Amino acid sequence: MPFDADIYYRCSPEGSGESPPVVLIHGAGGTHLHWPAQVRRLTGYRVYAIDLPGHGQSGGRGHQKIESYCQGIIQWMESIHIFRAVFVGHSMGGAIALTLALRYPEHVLALGLIGTGARLRVAPEILENTASPTTFPAAISAIMERAFSPKSDSRLIELSAQRMSAIRPAVLHGDFLACNAFDVMESVHKIRFPAQVICGQEDTLTPVRYSQYLADQLPRAKIDLIPAAGHMVMLEQPQAVADSLSTFLSTLRYSPGQSTSDLSE
Repeated sequence: MPFDADIYYRCSPEGSGESPPVVLIHGAGGTHLHWPAQVRRLTGYRVYAIDLPGHGQSGGRGHQKIESYCQGIIQWMESIHIFRAVFVGHSMGGAIALTLALRYPEHVLALGLIGTGARLRVAPEILENTASPTTFPAAISAIMERAFSPKSDSRLIELSAQRMSAIRPAVLHGDFLACNAFDVMESVHKIRFPAQVICGQEDTLTPVRYSQYLADQLPRAKIDLIPAAGHMVMLEQPQAVADSLSTFLSTLRYSPGQSTSDLSE
């Protein structure tokens, strides 16, 4: 099991040095398993699916600031000798990817933004209920009710609830505090990297208008709305998300050691 800089990760080594590395960043209370196999094993790419600090099998503690997670990812990249990557983030992971692009642009090649937004407000009852182990199960139930489309497989919802319940309440609460404080609406237009914005058409946690705002503000963004899917679009429609990302990645011109200004669609 690979660990570096207190971060556990899985790497699909199908790609070569000629293809850009892809880093998958899960959302609040998630792990690398929030990414289905179809996404973790994109044909032709080196895909790194990480557990953020304090999550899954990673060491350390969870954070309450998006910037702190960014710093941890940069340290992890340095430890495994990756300088630049395509960052694909879901929900809070998307907030991390956007912040990386704004604060650490020298490490960014392109962005995949899934079920996320330039601002992520959290429902007050979820913030309140994740703050206490006593009300933690109620928070999980509320999240699951909103995270999937109405026709989603009940077994998938149950498995997702079990995985989220395994996280320490303090970690999930810290994640939601970080999300609630996140706001780059005034600066997101400064991000000049190619971006693929993906959203489930039935997402009620980060509705389509959040993704449309990103697509409108990011000068090099394209948007892909996935039918029959909610916030956990990559779990509900894994092949559609994998295909969308693969198509996007195929448009990037990449050579090892290149300047980020050389990357184009």
